[in-house]
Amino acid sequence: MEKVFSKIFMWMFVGLLVTFGTSFYVATQENMLYNIFNTGTYWFIIIAELALVFILSARAHKMNFFTAAVMFIIYSMISGLTFSIIFVAFEISSIILIFGITAAIFGLFAVIGYTTNLDLSKISTLLFMGLVGIILATIVNMFLQNQLFDIILSWIGIIVFIGFIAYDIQKIKRIIPMIENQESIAIVGALQLYLDFINIFIRLLSLFGKSRD
Repeated sequence: MEKVFSKIFMWMFVGLLVTFGTSFYVATQENMLYNIFNTGTYWFIIIAELALVFILSARAHKMNFFTAAVMFIIYSMISGLTFSIIFVAFEISSIILIFGITAAIFGLFAVIGYTTNLDLSKISTLLFMGLVGIILATIVNMFLQNQLFDIILSWIGIIVFIGFIAYDIQKIKRIIPMIENQESIAIVGALQLYLDFINIFIRLLSLFGKSRD
């Protein structure tokens, strides 16, 4: 089991590295930034991200390892296109600091999820309800543009995804012995934990990140 988890965390790190590397590069290319955020390209990217997440989440454990890994890398690169705006909006030192804080939070709750004897599946319904509520409230606030509401949503999002870290780690730990294709399950696990990490990072950055003057 430890070998599988080491592969999961390795692929998660690779995904984050690809995302942030892509983001940093795109942020230095004015033409690419314009084409992404000032044309309809942005919405095609969002649709592609969602499609890849659904496909990987539902089918990765049945794919051969190479296909699943390539799709995960492609997803990480596409995510980097949309995240490039953070390197424009925030100072690099602030991004690095928030990344480190997110990594510390992630590590703490990953350990809790792996070692606890509590059945975290009991809180899964609350977590998913919270996630749906955050998505719906975020859509509403796109029209309201209420800054205080946005701050509250960010804090709620941090709490929800911290819960997801522990829950996902425990869930992965339980299903590893039941999955024959343990190479591809590493990609599934990496994707789930990648999403938890990114969502916490984005919300911490929105709350505490230092914007460029």
